[in-house]
Amino acid sequence: MTIREYDSKDIEEMTVLFYDTVHKICSRDYTKEQLDAWSAKDIDRAAWDRSFLEHYTLVAEKNGMVVGFGDMDSTGYLDRLYVHKDYQGQGIATALCDRLEAGYPAGPVTTHASITAKPFFESRGYRVIKEQQVERKGVILSNYVMQKL
Repeated sequence: MTIREYDSKDIEEMTVLFYDTVHKICSRDYTKEQLDAWSAKDIDRAAWDRSFLEHYTLVAEKNGMVVGFGDMDSTGYLDRLYVHKDYQGQGIATALCDRLEAGYPAGPVTTHASITAKPFFESRGYRVIKEQQVERKGVILSNYVMQKL
């Protein structure tokens, strides 16, 4: 596996990975209605591309395929961290997170973790600041504001 910086040509593969991973991996913690509100097939790719270009964005590749990605803004907010549904448990999220956190040495790092991702972040030393309810397309989802000092 290699980890490299984001390139706009990655956007299509990344949005498919996002949709497939959310719908497969997070289905044990969220309803279909919640999953559809969180991750729809009609993602605004131009907006995501702009966001990825503005953030420190890393892509994990294996055999020429995007198997994970993550991004952090200049304030230390870890915005997205996703691993391909077929590549879970192989250390990809850990490797991406290690690099993202190292890119923001001023600390603290904050994220809004899903129910599914919460144990991963807790294992990395993040603590829950608060549970929150967020609205996506009129649907309420629970997640956690977490921080690592």
